[in-house]
Amino acid sequence: MKHKLAIAFMLSSILLGFTVGVVHAYPGMQQGTNPVTSTIDLISVLPKAFPIEPAPFNDVDGKSIDFSQYKGKVVMVNVWATWCPPCVRELPAIERLATKFKAEDFALLPISIDADGKQQVQPFLNTLGMAGFNSYYDPEQNLGQVFPLDTIPATFILDQNGQLIAFVRSFVDWDDAKAVTLIQGFIDKGHAKPD
Repeated sequence: MKHKLAIAFMLSSILLGFTVGVVHAYPGMQQGTNPVTSTIDLISVLPKAFPIEPAPFNDVDGKSIDFSQYKGKVVMVNVWATWCPPCVRELPAIERLATKFKAEDFALLPISIDADGKQQVQPFLNTLGMAGFNSYYDPEQNLGQVFPLDTIPATFILDQNGQLIAFVRSFVDWDDAKAVTLIQGFIDKGHAKPD
């Protein structure tokens, strides 16, 4: 009996240790005990902007670009792949979200990490009825130099200076009204003049 009790205690301790380790290993998972009522609540807003290095990726025409070309705008980087069902599920909603903001204030960069880049992604988007959706491409996964890409979908939000201000590494319902409020808040904060 003592042996079974010791094994049960040991297994419970291991499980508790694993749970605590996971919560501390991934920033943003320390959400406390507040229940999540919206997937927007999963987004971790950083206490201060975090500088990131430029990482090249390809635009819709195959030209190499990086985030510095979007300075002055809040940028939403959505990392996705055709083989990721939650990623694909997000695409129509992020496309609708982008229409809610002025182009001079906000840039949406859905970046596919599919190995075959545009040759794989464009036919896939056509089958979804999203032929006009502008996806960017990172088949070499250069973004892995600045963002963790072990879990997708993953969305990283940059401020007008190109610094990381928020992220989420999970599916998000971007049609939620809270998404517009969050992004507009970032835009307004960037437009606010310091005292």
